[in-house]
Amino acid sequence: MRPSKRLERIPPYAFAELERKIAEKRAAGVDVISLGIGDPDRPTPPLIVEAMQEAVSEPETHRYPSNRGREDFRAAVRDFYERRFDVTLDPQREIIPAIGAKEAIFNLNLAFLNPGDYALAADPGYPVYTGGPWLAGGEPVLMALEPELGFTPDLGAIDDDVARSAKLMYLNYPNNPTGAVVPDGFFARVVEFAQEHEILVVHDNAYSEITFDGYRAPSFLATPGAKEVGIEVFSLSKGYNMTGWRCGAIVGNAEAIETYWRLKTNIDSGLFEAVQLAGIAALSPDTDGDVKEMNALYTRRRDLVVDALRAIGVQVTPPKGTIYIWAPVPDGHSSASFAELVLEEAAVVVSPGSMYGPSGEGFFRISLTTPDELLAEAVQRLKTHLTP
Repeated sequence: MRPSKRLERIPPYAFAELERKIAEKRAAGVDVISLGIGDPDRPTPPLIVEAMQEAVSEPETHRYPSNRGREDFRAAVRDFYERRFDVTLDPQREIIPAIGAKEAIFNLNLAFLNPGDYALAADPGYPVYTGGPWLAGGEPVLMALEPELGFTPDLGAIDDDVARSAKLMYLNYPNNPTGAVVPDGFFARVVEFAQEHEILVVHDNAYSEITFDGYRAPSFLATPGAKEVGIEVFSLSKGYNMTGWRCGAIVGNAEAIETYWRLKTNIDSGLFEAVQLAGIAALSPDTDGDVKEMNALYTRRRDLVVDALRAIGVQVTPPKGTIYIWAPVPDGHSSASFAELVLEEAAVVVSPGSMYGPSGEGFFRISLTTPDELLAEAVQRLKTHLTP
């Protein structure tokens, strides 16, 4: 059976390949510790689990949900955005549930790209920013995230012809994989660029609730004019330890939301209502303590890893957000060769930066979503086997 040509255009999903390599090593008897995949190791907060348990027992949640989402779910998203970001949203026209951020980001390509249209994609970035346009028949155009610009793209360097043919722009702050937070004024420049070239900005807001050292991540939609040109994909996966629940929302420009809804009515049957009710619990102020506790945990883990990397000669700046450490590979190594060295010498998996795009070359990523005792063991291995 031959796959479609659209599927042949894209390489195997990077994280699936990473999982395969880990499985091979473990099958060979190697005690591998993986720091490669960002899946929170801590359980979902009890308040959310209890809300789900109650909701799933209610017969009313067992029927087809509406693609528009429950009114109380959309109201909870509205209230959260007002409280957390000082952003006002119309729950009738500017909010719609998403079955996870990955699904939402992919479907936006189907909704807005015609064959040959360009989607501007952060490089390095989440692989769906490039795979999605390819599968939809469009063309991803990479925007290099410049370290000297705080890991933001140089918007002035984007070719005029490309900008005129671009329909979408994918951004993500706090940023995966670099851990960068958005510099002052950058979102305002994005709004101006999008207005000039009639581009829909898609801000992947997956990590806004995971921040450190007093930093509070903003919403793109808090930028003046942003709602005229953009939407935001908000995910509960990382901030609330809900990766398996597949719960999120797309918010922002009402016309874009309507287009996305039209597509969804032909693709899926909406987000399970019990999950929406659990999402309402997650977005309430009652979980603020859980979020604060998780951030304290990630801060401790971040500092542990940063100290270990510095001990083996890797100079790294502690990130102010996300669950990742992004660090330069030592001299004489590529991203892949250093990741291979760490695996062979220390039986520790790190992600080569090149997995996330050409501009990721020269870096590697470590995830902080490993239980404390395993993380401590992993950093000890790095010190033992890789210290100069």
